[in-house]
Amino acid sequence: MDCLIAIDQGTTSSRAIAFDLDGGIVAVSQQEITQHYPRPGWVEHDPEEIWRTTVATLRDVLDQLKGENRQAAAIGIANQRETTVIWERKTGKPVHNAIVWQDRRTADICAGLKEKGLEPGITGKTGLLLDPYFSATKIAWILDQKPELREAAKKGELAFGTIESFLLWRLTGGAHASDATNASRTLLYDIQAGNWDDELLEIFNVPRAVMPEVADNCASYGVTDAALFGRAIPITAMIGDQQAAAVGQGCITPGAVKSTYGTGCFLLQNTGSDIVRSSHRLLSTVAYRLAGHSSYAIEGSIFIAGAAIQWLRDGLKLFGRAEESEEMARRASDNSEVIMVPAFTGLGAPHWDARARGAIFGLTRDTGPEELTRAALEAVAYQTHDLLEAVSSDAAFPLGIIRVDGGMTRNGWFVQFLADVLNTTVDRPQVVETTAFGAAFLAGLGAGIYDRLGDVSSVWRLDRRFEPAMRAGERDARLRGWKKAVSQVLSHGD
Repeated sequence: MDCLIAIDQGTTSSRAIAFDLDGGIVAVSQQEITQHYPRPGWVEHDPEEIWRTTVATLRDVLDQLKGENRQAAAIGIANQRETTVIWERKTGKPVHNAIVWQDRRTADICAGLKEKGLEPGITGKTGLLLDPYFSATKIAWILDQKPELREAAKKGELAFGTIESFLLWRLTGGAHASDATNASRTLLYDIQAGNWDDELLEIFNVPRAVMPEVADNCASYGVTDAALFGRAIPITAMIGDQQAAAVGQGCITPGAVKSTYGTGCFLLQNTGSDIVRSSHRLLSTVAYRLAGHSSYAIEGSIFIAGAAIQWLRDGLKLFGRAEESEEMARRASDNSEVIMVPAFTGLGAPHWDARARGAIFGLTRDTGPEELTRAALEAVAYQTHDLLEAVSSDAAFPLGIIRVDGGMTRNGWFVQFLADVLNTTVDRPQVVETTAFGAAFLAGLGAGIYDRLGDVSSVWRLDRRFEPAMRAGERDARLRGWKKAVSQVLSHGD
């Protein structure tokens, strides 16, 4: 029992990664999943595809470990948060495709609740804003598609879960649980009381009978069905992907900041035992819950980060591999004034405009694939600046070094530009798969392999430190151009 496995089920792929007890990667398997876009602004996944790819990657990793005479002590699950699945308890069969966190179909429902003046009370309990990003309106929308679904839900014949909950049910043959971090992203969970809230369930018209039990991030969630992998493996941790990345980055003390760059970008600052209320439309959320005690974070969410590079690759066919974006950005003209606002599914924090749409400004005859690629990378840095500006204004804790992770951070040009735009030191770890590592570490903590949460700091390793080098005048000019571009894509309530 010399390694730990993380299931990292994300927006664009399912992965299984095995780590040794010192945090090194010893086996990896990954399969992409299909993105479904039934209508503009709608995003869905096939839950069965998520299940198949999760099982396939986990089996692959277990086979790799077997070939090296290694054995996994436990499994931790990290997942794309807010993505909503409802399934039949009797059969385990989903009643609808999973509605992805990026989906905007319930924007009108959220607007109607805002018009009733309900947002302040909801925010007070949940730390969240009224936005289609979160799970509650997705649940209600699915149940309202057929009268029999809502009736079955009231009778307790259906189960709701975010992705970790759905996978747990399938892996164990029927355990129905979630963890505090994922629960805190539903709009149905009181983050201070630490439970599902009856008033919120009534507001969003969600029957309590569909809800899972909420547990700590380290818990005895059950064991995998021995028929799946040849033996029963304990599942001892579950956590939302961004909180997992914060743990994996060692951001476990108040004030520590991490920013993860995957499909979207998510910046979290640990606020300890205090729930910090943002005055700049950031979110208050559970960072982790251990032994019944919650630690909190303040968070800013960007909906489109790596997804913009994926769009350039798959939609516009500007390059064949995402890794090529770094060299293309280096080749782009320094005189280019192209600005991309990738509001493909609206804008997240601090704007929270579900109706905003993407745009590209400053095109000339000289604009080519390199300039567009560079503009997409720059846009992610500019959006991060907006988040950091909001965090600084809330002034929960002084800002210091920012730790970054996720697939985009392999791009050295991007991380340097990020440090330049933020005017802040940025640290990149040796293992950028910190979401998976955070889940694996918590699995080890839950299995008794690690003694305390603080042990994660002894495993974290620095790869490279990026210091800001851009002149202040250039930085200010670039940010003015960005803010002007953003102002032109906002819906302004239309």
